[in-house]
Amino acid sequence: MPAVPALTFIGLHYWAGSGREFQQLAHLLAPDYPFLAPDLPGFGAATEPGSSYSVASYVKALESFIAEIGVGRYVLVGHSMGGKIALALAARQPAGLAGVALLSPSPPSPEPLTDEDRMTNMKAYGKPDEAEKTFRKITGRPLTAAIHQQILDDNLRSTRLAWDAWLLHGSREDLSAQMCNVQVSCTIIVGDQDDVMSPSVHGLETLPLLPIGTPLEIIGGAGHLLPYEAPAEVAELLRAFAQGL
Repeated sequence: MPAVPALTFIGLHYWAGSGREFQQLAHLLAPDYPFLAPDLPGFGAATEPGSSYSVASYVKALESFIAEIGVGRYVLVGHSMGGKIALALAARQPAGLAGVALLSPSPPSPEPLTDEDRMTNMKAYGKPDEAEKTFRKITGRPLTAAIHQQILDDNLRSTRLAWDAWLLHGSREDLSAQMCNVQVSCTIIVGDQDDVMSPSVHGLETLPLLPIGTPLEIIGGAGHLLPYEAPAEVAELLRAFAQGL
């Protein structure tokens, strides 16, 4: 029987993305740390859940995933939308959870998105030229043509229901009151060129609700898509975080 890994990373991807965004991180952290990255319902190759796209429904899907694969100790790596979902799961104090690493997370409070931006994003659904505009807005470092195309493809294969539900409801949920139940170690990693959520948003909206001593790590020159733009820096920070648990 193979040995059970000491610690496993579980990546939760950004809105209009997929678990594929963590491929480079998984490669860099192997073989010391397995890295699992499911597609969240409505995105990537995941099926529609058939009911709700609330943060709680994503948490329920993740609980089922974790139980099904039988993972032992694990760290949640929540990116953007996935960050809010990771914190909601952590607040439930699940067995095996050792820590939470947040990459440019959507805050526990309602996401600072104007109604105008919300409507613009809703109208952008399924349009290749809008996917390209989004790509340029959310990245700060140059990426390969293959990665560029992968990001566009993930955007365009998002389902309409999941796309709209996050903009209209999920991003607006306020989980602040639950954050006192997050008892594990946390870290926040952000890019200083993030045009979606600047480091100050994380410092004001998320950091004060997390355990005392949670660090805010800033990666220079990187935008919102940290696993694609700064995989080496993120992997190094995740490795250090895991070793400190």
